[in-house]
This record gives sequence, C-alpha cells and structure tokens, in this order.
Amino acid sequence: MRSPIRLVPLILMLALAACATTPPRIGQPGGIGQAPPPAPRGPVPDTPVKIGKPYQVSGIWYYPSDDAQYDEVGYASWYGDAFHGGPTANGETYDMDMVGAAHKTLPLPCYVEVTALDTGRTIVVRINDRGPFVTNRIIDLSRRSAELLGTARQGVARVRVRRVYPTEGERLAL
Repeated sequence: MRSPIRLVPLILMLALAACATTPPRIGQPGGIGQAPPPAPRGPVPDTPVKIGKPYQVSGIWYYPSDDAQYDEVGYASWYGDAFHGGPTANGETYDMDMVGAAHKTLPLPCYVEVTALDTGRTIVVRINDRGPFVTNRIIDLSRRSAELLGTARQGVARVRVRRVYPTEGERLAL
C-alpha cells in the first residue's frame, strides 16, 4: 500500500495544471461580456416575410413597405463587431462573415442587388435587419458584403440598391 505522503506531489501537480488555463478576457471571442460567434448553419428560411409596422428611431419615423420596384442610389456603410452574434430585426443571428444587409423599410427578408459605383462590383444580398439609422445612408452591409464589393476599407461608399427576386438556387448559394 502506498503512503498518503507519496500522493501529495501528484495531487499538487494536478491542482497546478488545472490553474494553468488563461481565463477569457473582455472583448475577446468567448470572453466576458461578448456573445460567442454564431454557429455555422445551413440555409435560413425566407418565410414568413415581415413588412412590419411604422417605427421611430431618434425622432424619425420609418414606414416599411413591400416596394417591388425599389431602385435607389445613395451611400452604404457596413456593420460588424459590435453587432456580431446578436439578433437581427427578424430574429436571426447576425453573422458579419455572411453576405447580408440591413434596410430601413424593405420586407424582412428580401433580396437586393448592390452595386458599388466606385469599384463596379455587384452582389446580391439578403436583407434581414433594420438600419442604417445614420443620415444619408440607404443600406448597411455585413462586413463580408462590403469586402466583396471592395468597399470595406473606406467604410462608406456610393452604391445602387435594386430589389431583385433570385431563384431558389441563387438564394441557396447565398
């Protein structure tokens, strides 16, 4: 039989090994006060489509509508870290690494073609959130969308946003 004194070093080594991990830090993925990154997921449903009631942000009223002919030129911005992992206006999880966008009034979800006027690049994005609530901006892109358009580094870019109706295959590809 082993003496209890010989087990003490083994118990101390195990206790010290358990203390060797670094606790998560504030602001780091998985850290204190930050939502974990979204889990990978498959295609999200496009139903039910929500138009929503009029709403007010910072004293400005917005009137959602199903504008089938929407076609506007204006400024786009992009949103990322501060919203990553949080809920979108239609209840999905925002993933800044996926192609997506926010619009103040179009139905949730719907699809738009966004063309960056400076780069000439065009992509189709799925609208699943509300915003941007900044003067003179017509759409808020996910970081990935802005990267694909070549506008992420500048932050704000002139764009054309046009409502489109992609096929099921095109929607699944997004």
